[in-house]
Amino acid sequence: MIAKIGKAGANTRGVLKYLYDTVRAKDHTDPHLVVSFDGFAPDPGRDETATLAQLATVLDLRVKQAGDRAPEKHVWHCSVRAAPEDRILTDEEWAVIARRVLNATGIAPVGDPDACRWVAVRHADDHIHIVATKVRGDLRQPRHWNDCPRADKELAAIEKEYGLRQVVRGDRTAAKRPTRAEQEKARRAGQATTARERLRTTVRTALTAATSTEEFFQILTNTGVLVDIQQFPSGDVRGYKVALDGDINTDGQPVWFSGSVLAPDLSYPKIEERLTEASGPARPQAGHRRPAWQQVTDATDRIPDILTRTDDGAAQAHITVLAETLDALPLIVPDDLRPQLLRAAAAFERANRSRIRARHEEAQATRRAVKAIVREPAPKDAAALAIMLDVIWLAVIAARHWHQVRQHDQQAEAARQTAEHLRAAYQQAAARPMTVIVQRGQRLTVKVRQRQVAILRQVLPELAEQILAEPGWPALAATLADTQAAGHDSAVVLTEAATRRELDTATAISDVLVWRLRRTADLPTTDNPGTPAHGNRPASPPPPATQPTSQSVNGAGRRR
Repeated sequence: MIAKIGKAGANTRGVLKYLYDTVRAKDHTDPHLVVSFDGFAPDPGRDETATLAQLATVLDLRVKQAGDRAPEKHVWHCSVRAAPEDRILTDEEWAVIARRVLNATGIAPVGDPDACRWVAVRHADDHIHIVATKVRGDLRQPRHWNDCPRADKELAAIEKEYGLRQVVRGDRTAAKRPTRAEQEKARRAGQATTARERLRTTVRTALTAATSTEEFFQILTNTGVLVDIQQFPSGDVRGYKVALDGDINTDGQPVWFSGSVLAPDLSYPKIEERLTEASGPARPQAGHRRPAWQQVTDATDRIPDILTRTDDGAAQAHITVLAETLDALPLIVPDDLRPQLLRAAAAFERANRSRIRARHEEAQATRRAVKAIVREPAPKDAAALAIMLDVIWLAVIAARHWHQVRQHDQQAEAARQTAEHLRAAYQQAAARPMTVIVQRGQRLTVKVRQRQVAILRQVLPELAEQILAEPGWPALAATLADTQAAGHDSAVVLTEAATRRELDTATAISDVLVWRLRRTADLPTTDNPGTPAHGNRPASPPPPATQPTSQSVNGAGRRR
């Protein structure tokens, strides 16, 4: 069930006229009261002698008595709607639900003789409208702060008690949805998304790439976005707002959106906090520096463990960086993978935030690596990209579980949707390199293949026959052989790989184990067994960082 509480109004009769209308509103059938504050309110729907004016007068009685003390916007209006698949509730059941919502919101507490006057009108099978006037019997206003979350909490309990669909609920950390006017404007312009959504994507992508607030604003400007930076008298930045070039209002002026309106974590203070953490000193690394995309893969591979053993603040920080990784991927992947990864990033935007405050310092090293992947050459090896997507996919699944445990319903659902898009992208990315490894496995000698079968049956006896029947088994056999050639105990590495991922959700277990083995044993991603993956790169220093191009950032925004 969903409760929608509208803005307070000043015309009681106007609201009632809409609720009882059956001429303009064709979906309104048999409008009538299911319950009222005293059980005796006139019902223009079922009583031929009752009128809308009479019902409005009854509801407005205390408003008139209060005079100047009554609020100008005195009409409280709440609709309560059941899910399409729910059974049709009786009037008596709707009456109980209305009373419980009014009690939970503070409009009409149970047993309070001075509670506000109200009625519940039903004009369709699946919902009711509750209308109340916000003046109590003692002529004071009701205490109904936070009425939306209170109503939602009560409806969640009602869903369980009545056996109705349990709706996914949020924690008020979601970005604001586009208004209907914005959606209509986008349709008239032939755009698939609204200006608000396109700006949110562009700003988030620019933030992922930037290493300082100055660079953040420069990247936005380079993409063609209009940027207005507000400053204090001291010259310090106070905030910012953005607009799409050409998106104007009726006065011909740009339609501006502040960062906080685009999303809670895109306000200037939040952006400054993240970029300050990311610009801290990097820890020196011994030996050869691993490329940024390998650093990101390594760090993301640790997220499932981190989410199970760290405090919530640190875990939330790593989920935030996971979102930044998804934002960066469309800038570095081949064009054919970009649509799915753009959808994944858009979906995970909701899983990125919760009421838990992130301790960003816990993930600053990973954040710096994420920012570096848009500046370094993208991996040309398709197998390396498949491994990265597999690792990110697993991290998103872990994030979903983390949110589920904490009853972050919307975030968990967003993570589920993200995982679906990532699986599609992973399968697409893995197809070609998997074919190459399968061909190598098919060339193994009979003796080597028998050895790998024995290892498989020893480590995974319950899954062995299923894996042996999969098309990807030759690739797994070749990978096990590579593991031995690299000096590892294949049985030990296979055991570790199998425990690092829930295999019961895998479409092809052999495929999952191939990439997990290659990650666990640090095998080469090219067709060159026996050499550590990072050993294939020369020891020369990495190329100098370059600023992301406006085409790359803006291109991602256009496609999302």
